[in-house]
Amino acid sequence: MDNLQPRKSNRTLAYSMAMVTIVMWSSAFAALRFSLEYYSPLAIMPLRFIFGSVTLVLIGAIRRIRLPEKKDLPRFALAGLIGIFSYMILLNYGSVTVVSGVASFIIASSPVFTIIMSRLVLKEIVRPISWIGVAVSFCGLVVIMLSQTEGFTFSLGVLLILGAAIATSGHNVMQRSFLKKYTSLEATTYTVLAATAFMLIFAPNLVRELPGSPLNVNLIVAYMGIFPAALGYLTWNVALSYAEKTTHVTVFLYLSPFLSSLLGFFWLGETFSLWTLLGGIVIIAGMALTNLRKK
Repeated sequence: MDNLQPRKSNRTLAYSMAMVTIVMWSSAFAALRFSLEYYSPLAIMPLRFIFGSVTLVLIGAIRRIRLPEKKDLPRFALAGLIGIFSYMILLNYGSVTVVSGVASFIIASSPVFTIIMSRLVLKEIVRPISWIGVAVSFCGLVVIMLSQTEGFTFSLGVLLILGAAIATSGHNVMQRSFLKKYTSLEATTYTVLAATAFMLIFAPNLVRELPGSPLNVNLIVAYMGIFPAALGYLTWNVALSYAEKTTHVTVFLYLSPFLSSLLGFFWLGETFSLWTLLGGIVIIAGMALTNLRKK
């Protein structure tokens, strides 16, 4: 799944890995909301990412990945702190009061921030058609948002999740720079390990709450750690590494609320309106514009 640098762009692989990632990440919103009924936002973080870190270390040992260079350790620490540690704190606390559908909508707004950061930091050239595509997909998000919520108002929880969207945009840009030197597995492993190290400061919270949590909840947390976290970040980095531009894959995040609605309909029996379907169609149209090839 991963080759050493340098890589040539591969749209099929980039889009496939992005789609796999979005499916996993879309399933995490409802799982997180459910788990937070038994764990505090701080206690759930180390438990989830211990599972994720162990998974990545085992895969890394099998693949015999390289150790990071000493000069890059501070960068990995910063990426873990901003892109995962801060993201998870903001998302977890926000999800206590914000329903999963709204949370997925807000996180899906991150391509707007990513496209701006990519232009400023990575100096990526963003064509006008890509800006139009991002705007069209965002309109589809609004349609889904309005179809899923009643009486939506800004609150502290919403602002926290908006901060998480900005944090994950920074993560996308930082990982793109790592992937010029490291493989996707290496970049993912060292960023997640750094984030997990920061999360261990909340280990006392976990120790207090773990004995009183049901087995099924812990299994759900394990799922979130192994799949949406470890494997999700890995497949996402593969997508970023083989994409021509960061925006070509980050726009896939717009699909998250649509897929969350689909999963909720088939898995939890939640309502799924025609407006939600229309919003999904608009999102896909915007993605097509964003990734339109130059003739």
